[in-house]
Amino acid sequence: MEKALHLSVNGRALAVDWEDNESVLALKELVSSEPLTVQMSMYGGFEQVGSLGTDLPRNDSRTTTQAGDIVLYSGNQIVIFYGSNSWAYTRLGRITDQSTAEMKDLLGSGDVTVTLSWE
Repeated sequence: MEKALHLSVNGRALAVDWEDNESVLALKELVSSEPLTVQMSMYGGFEQVGSLGTDLPRNDSRTTTQAGDIVLYSGNQIVIFYGSNSWAYTRLGRITDQSTAEMKDLLGSGDVTVTLSWE
């Protein structure tokens, strides 16, 4: 079976459609030997932000995000949206199995722990 990049929030596995770019390749390499746990904090009433602890390649472009979007900010911060924002980000992926309301329920009521793994 082929390995894939996985994401969970507070232990809950989520389906993600990952981008095909240099940043996601670097993220896969980062978690290839062991999972990465990121403590995320609410910010702005529409996103969770957490430090990856390292810089990844970035190709920022001005974009408007939606609930479920996963982006790289400043090369070393992972951001998961439960609302919308316009800024320059590098797109990493999109959570595909949660509605906007479900994303807000999952991320909009306190800090969360995200785990990225290569399995």
